[in-house]
Amino acid sequence: MSWRWLLEHWMLVEADLHERYGIDVDSPLMEQRTWRWLRSRILALLGTPESRVSRALNPPKHVPHRR
Repeated sequence: MSWRWLLEHWMLVEADLHERYGIDVDSPLMEQRTWRWLRSRILALLGTPESRVSRALNPPKHVPHRR
């Protein structure tokens, strides 16, 4: 994972931030937050298997169907 990858998948990050933490990234309150504050929450999302961004980064492995 790179920060570039995260920016390319920003819609997932934004949706996860809102769903998990109630963070509206378009809120004027975000200007009062530090980069460190946002970074820690994004990293937490990556460690949360249920998050969209975590699932996009680690898709489930396909198990072939046996007959």
